[in-house]
Amino acid sequence: MTKVKKQSEKFGSFWDAVSDTPEEAGNTKVRSALMSQINQYIARKGYTQAQVAEICQITQPRASELVNGKLSKFSLDALVNIAAAAKLQVNITVNEVEFA
Repeated sequence: MTKVKKQSEKFGSFWDAVSDTPEEAGNTKVRSALMSQINQYIARKGYTQAQVAEICQITQPRASELVNGKLSKFSLDALVNIAAAAKLQVNITVNEVEFA
């Protein structure tokens, strides 16, 4: 069941505000951060979509979705695989969060 959010509610991030659950928000935050890092790498290297497709072992349409930030099209698994194919090391940090 989707929780209706009050207009006056305060959220820790955009993803907290638009997600139905804390779990969904957490997954989306991590996917967003990883996609952003991959795209920063692509931009630094000046790769074309065709080069991204070859390097990341994905199709050119999939490379287009990646570089255009189509976050909903990518699972965390897919993004980790893309990063690995591009020879990028992914590190994960887990922090305990205290809730009020």
